[in-house]
Amino acid sequence: MDPADKSELVANLDSTTMGEVQLLLAEKRTALATLRTGLAIFAFPLGVLSVLIATSQSYKIHEVLHWIIPLLLLNLGLIALALYLLIHAIRRIRHCDRLIDQLKRKYGRLAELLD
Repeated sequence: MDPADKSELVANLDSTTMGEVQLLLAEKRTALATLRTGLAIFAFPLGVLSVLIATSQSYKIHEVLHWIIPLLLLNLGLIALALYLLIHAIRRIRHCDRLIDQLKRKYGRLAELLD
């Protein structure tokens, strides 16, 4: 679609509808940022555990248990936080997509613009 045609479609839609779509797209961007953050937080404990497993022959577990147990608890907390962020972000993305699809069905011009 030609950019001039898109600007004509935007001009034909009322400002309230366009505002709703912009708000939903902003919400979706925020949810995607939350998803990215959750993935980064999830990767950190896995990296730490990989290093511990790779270097496990250079120390005796019973001698460093006072360090490993709090570290594992911290990693479990980070994994729980990451899972919460991932689930929350996926739900928000799906919710925004459903609302945008409803607006697309209601306003045919909007469907032409967003596809």
